[in-house]
Amino acid sequence: MSTLIDQLRAIVGAAHVLTRDDGNDLSAWEQDWRKRAHGHALAVVRPGSTDEVSAVVRACAAAGHSMVPQGGNTGLVVGSVPDDSGHQVVLSLTRLNQVRAIDGANLTMTVEAGCILQTLQETAQKAGFLFPLSLAAEGSCTIGGNLATNAGGTQVVRYGNARDLCLGLEVVTAQGEVWQGLGGLRKDNTGYDLRDLFVGSEGTLGIITAATMKLYPLPAAQLTAWAAVPSLEAAVALLGLAHRHLGAGLTGFEVMGQFALGLVDRHMPQLRVPLWADHPYCVLLENSDSESEAHARTQFEHLLESAFEDGIVSDAVVAESLQQAHQLWHIRESIPLAQAEEGLNIKHDISIPVSLIPAFCAETDALLQREIPGVRLVNFGHLGDGNLHYNVQAPTHGDPATFLREQEARVNTLVFDQVHRFGGSISAEHGVGSLKADKLVQYKDPVALGLMRSIKQALDPHNILNPGRVLA
Repeated sequence: MSTLIDQLRAIVGAAHVLTRDDGNDLSAWEQDWRKRAHGHALAVVRPGSTDEVSAVVRACAAAGHSMVPQGGNTGLVVGSVPDDSGHQVVLSLTRLNQVRAIDGANLTMTVEAGCILQTLQETAQKAGFLFPLSLAAEGSCTIGGNLATNAGGTQVVRYGNARDLCLGLEVVTAQGEVWQGLGGLRKDNTGYDLRDLFVGSEGTLGIITAATMKLYPLPAAQLTAWAAVPSLEAAVALLGLAHRHLGAGLTGFEVMGQFALGLVDRHMPQLRVPLWADHPYCVLLENSDSESEAHARTQFEHLLESAFEDGIVSDAVVAESLQQAHQLWHIRESIPLAQAEEGLNIKHDISIPVSLIPAFCAETDALLQREIPGVRLVNFGHLGDGNLHYNVQAPTHGDPATFLREQEARVNTLVFDQVHRFGGSISAEHGVGSLKADKLVQYKDPVALGLMRSIKQALDPHNILNPGRVLA
């Protein structure tokens, strides 16, 4: 082991190889964001270039030590922390944080994997462009992690997941070779699409060190509306109406259940949640317009007029300023924090065909209430792309920790069986990690699972890249 540590120090510099024996506190790299798992690393290594990543991989592979690639460590499925063996090397990519190039004519930005997502957004904006990937952890998550997990967020309805925003990658393989695929081409029909293979693979097939991402023109105006709807059926109908009225201008469509908003109102009363108390669901809509604010506002007015006439919106407010829009989005983004204040809970990141979401929720709500009387359902998420955060809170007078310990497996089975029956996915945007790896055998097509195992065996035959993630 000392020989490997010496080699790693020679590659990246002694200051960038952290070990417990040297008195370093490794907890920031060894514990996941939700504090569900705490591992024990041999070392945390922080390479500063792709060449250094390549050399680290070769050294670890030769010594027989597996690696856990890590970005901002904001994942929710325990996919980027070491196990407790003390044998794994955490490969932190946060020093690879340069924006290598912006190509305005090609509408692309080439960036290193350790770039913070918010930095990319701000850099693009300063250059006069929009980088649309947006999620709650954008102040600390990295683009490499976003791509490794195929992150989603609030604007998938218009721009797609991280995969859809990526035109090329630079990847270090399990053998330490470097694949240079950063061309930024929108058309390249010369065989298998390796980019799509590595995006979403959670560091199990290769280590993403850089990427070429799509940029878009900045919108002339962005308007936000908050609408109360009488049911999930009405929310789905409003989504269809929004598509027809706003077209590509519809860049956000979030649904929030009454209980979810009630938690925000209870634990963060300063946020002043609108319309929630008298309506079962509220919807947050965003319209990004290429013409003007006046045009965007007119579109919103026509949309809401039609929705009121059809009886699918009970009440609505349109933000009068950018500050008000930010306040409305802040309410939506505060639901997970308010839920945490309420106590430990069972989280689900699921996707269902949009048309089936009302039936899924009605059936699954009733099923959970029947099987575990008193459970409270925190239902919210990206209705525009069919992704719900369908979370289950302990009964009001129950102990949250006991509920989580005794009921999590049972609740997961009930929910996942329903998701499968409705043709959905048990992981919409958070990935599989180690938290759901053992579930794929039950809910993934067996042919697909066999192909995935074959790909893993071909690209990483010695299982040194993030073992135990995605494939149990």
